[in-house]
Amino acid sequence: MPQSDAPQAPSADACDGPVPLPAPSRTGAPPQTGGGAPARGPGQGPGCGRSPYRRLFEPKGAAVFTAGNLLARLPMGMFSVSAVIMIAGSRGSYALAGAVTATGLAVTALVAPWTARLVDRQGQARIAVPAAALAALGSLALLLCVHLGAPDWTLFAAYAATATTPNTGGMSRARWAHLHQGDAAALHTANAFEQAADELCFMLGPVLAAFLCSAFFPEAGTLTGVVLLLTGVLIFAAQRSTEPPVAAHPTRARSPLRTAGMVPLLAVFLATGAVFGALEVTTLAYLDGPAAGGLLALQAAGSCVAGLLYGSVRPARSVPGRLTGCLAAMTALMTLPLLASRTGSATVLAVALLFAGAATAPTMVTGMTLIQRLTPRDSLNEGMTLAVTAILGGIAAGSATSGRLVEEAGAAAGYALPVAAAALALLLSPAARRGTRPGSRPGARRGAGSVRP
Repeated sequence: MPQSDAPQAPSADACDGPVPLPAPSRTGAPPQTGGGAPARGPGQGPGCGRSPYRRLFEPKGAAVFTAGNLLARLPMGMFSVSAVIMIAGSRGSYALAGAVTATGLAVTALVAPWTARLVDRQGQARIAVPAAALAALGSLALLLCVHLGAPDWTLFAAYAATATTPNTGGMSRARWAHLHQGDAAALHTANAFEQAADELCFMLGPVLAAFLCSAFFPEAGTLTGVVLLLTGVLIFAAQRSTEPPVAAHPTRARSPLRTAGMVPLLAVFLATGAVFGALEVTTLAYLDGPAAGGLLALQAAGSCVAGLLYGSVRPARSVPGRLTGCLAAMTALMTLPLLASRTGSATVLAVALLFAGAATAPTMVTGMTLIQRLTPRDSLNEGMTLAVTAILGGIAAGSATSGRLVEEAGAAAGYALPVAAAALALLLSPAARRGTRPGSRPGARRGAGSVRP
């Protein structure tokens, strides 16, 4: 297997085997290891005989910023559901509610990379707190517009203001990358944990929102989401010791889009997002009742468990090769819901969705690891936010396309779309892999790190 030309250091995680050292920064400063500690020799790493997840949380402040991050991320699965329930209940139109939330998603896709660039240039705490406050004001404005019967256009304007919600998941991954620099296995575990956290929040968020809106009053979900968002961001931002330092010359930072292999990789994320969007809409149409939410939660649970298990094992060295393998597994497993839908049994479909979710988290974990490898260190938040934006765009496209397919060919036929989208992502993955070969990009000169092909 050909190696990159970056210098190698002894592994700090598995007690043997080399891992790439961080590339020098743009200012010429020597590479740093997590927490300023020197690289460890074989047998000296903290991972010898310890659980990967226990090691992950050893740095001071890691558990606290993670708790704040989870509080801030839970509303991400609450706001859209709360908005739909609130608007549809007041205006009697699911079409209006869907249009408002879709507009918010589109604006978020445009604004999020710029917010992330500000985070990279100014620091997480300095940008995340006011950005979250502005997004909270947008949610409260939407609540008031609905409650007071304001014109429909005000709903679009208010919900668009929530687009400044900071990508706390991306900021958390950036903190792990800072705390565990040079430790490839620890970063693999961190990405797996963050993906499992995503699945957990998007599994519990809609359920919590629906319960609050139905058990109390339609605005309860939005109000609770605002409180959780602000509280979580404040706790997260207060942990300054774990915050990545701001680049010395942020104005010279180049967009991650100019990194070789980044655009093809974002195309893979776009197609993967289409898998998620199509699977959700098709399942909702297939069951057309409250049981659909339970089946979607089961699929997310399968992904969550698979992500945690994937993070506890030592992965293969070739990150691009792992991505291709995960996408192949996703394509194969997505055929299970398609086959199960032909039986007409909700139980069989539930089992199929559980197994289909098993390939989701490993794929996203590996993709995010590759994003971290490709992205210059002083643009890490922007790079990961671009990945999230691509996923959101894919979800929107998958949702719209599957909705049309379900109407024209039936709900069971809609399960063919996730298979096709996963296969498209698999076909696109070699282009991203070619962009990570040694010599394909001047990564070391930009501080982007190195990638093993």
